[in-house]
Amino acid sequence: MEEQRIIERGRGGRGGRGGRGTRLIAALAGLLLAGAIVAGCGSDDDNGGDDSGGGSGDAPISEFAIVAPEKGNDYGWNQQAVEAATQVADELGIEVEIADNSGYEDISPILRELSTGGAEFVVAQASGYNTTAPDVAAQTGVPELIWDNPEANEPGISANASTASQQGAYLAGMLAAETTKTGKLGIVISADDVNWNKMSGGFVAGARSVDPEIEVELAQIGQAGYADTAGGKRVTEAVIADGADIVFGMGDGSSFGMLQAVENADDVKFIDVIGDKSPVDDQGVLLSSVLWNFEGLYKDAIADIGDGTFGEEGYELDLENGGISLLQTDQIDDQTWSDIQDAKQKIIDGDIKVPLTEEKSQVDALINEG
Repeated sequence: MEEQRIIERGRGGRGGRGGRGTRLIAALAGLLLAGAIVAGCGSDDDNGGDDSGGGSGDAPISEFAIVAPEKGNDYGWNQQAVEAATQVADELGIEVEIADNSGYEDISPILRELSTGGAEFVVAQASGYNTTAPDVAAQTGVPELIWDNPEANEPGISANASTASQQGAYLAGMLAAETTKTGKLGIVISADDVNWNKMSGGFVAGARSVDPEIEVELAQIGQAGYADTAGGKRVTEAVIADGADIVFGMGDGSSFGMLQAVENADDVKFIDVIGDKSPVDDQGVLLSSVLWNFEGLYKDAIADIGDGTFGEEGYELDLENGGISLLQTDQIDDQTWSDIQDAKQKIIDGDIKVPLTEEKSQVDALINEG
């Protein structure tokens, strides 16, 4: 494998970093980034998208870069992205330059530095970068992959990435409804975020497909509590106190606080998103996770650069291409998993229509329909 260079950034991520003295955060902090980025993505059977892209010497570029807002060892958005980029570089026999922990302030200097320093393609791995990145790409001529800005698709310049994450969340909702003993589910989100809203709506729909009378409570940590571990713990404790025994949590670093709250409760389970926290689930409370796998996305983008079609249209992770999947754990019984797999195929075939709730108000309306 070619050399993989890591740029260390001292800039902060989104929100504060509370609760770092707890056992879970200590376990996370003790992980070496070097060890994290060479591990494979997830542990579900799906590989995440098309495995095409060629081997060493077949890639249309020799080097690319990825910019992530927080550290690449969070078992979530940032780690999944860093691991996927590393895996793709390994498979294609090219270099990858990793700039994690780049924060959310003016990202243009970092993007410009990478674009003029040898990278032939840049992944701007945060929706907060989706207006700056296309501008930098237009200035430097180096194409950039962005998130959640379809209007920024421009041939040879920038291409949008998005997810049908609500599809995986529908399956998670089914699992929660089949598992709950109290008949009440909790959803904890770190912010009013488009992806969190989409998954919240999918989760509600999936749960109601099993039990139309099931109760669901939605709670938000704050305006941008992505990394607010203490806030995640506090809000999750409140949801559990209201009777929820399954918590669906969405929030980067704050999800560790959510997991702590579930661990401290009696007979409560946690459903995570994007990554797999099984390695730090000492108490056996992780029921599942809606996994996001970026490997196929990155390989498709690189292939399109070679074909001269990059930016003509966007990309989406979904159940069909394996970019979205549900983590199977030993806490899920065979019949429930079989039902989930049946529903997965029906979603792929179009027989089950999962609602698209990009606004929090749409999620609230869906919850109140029950």
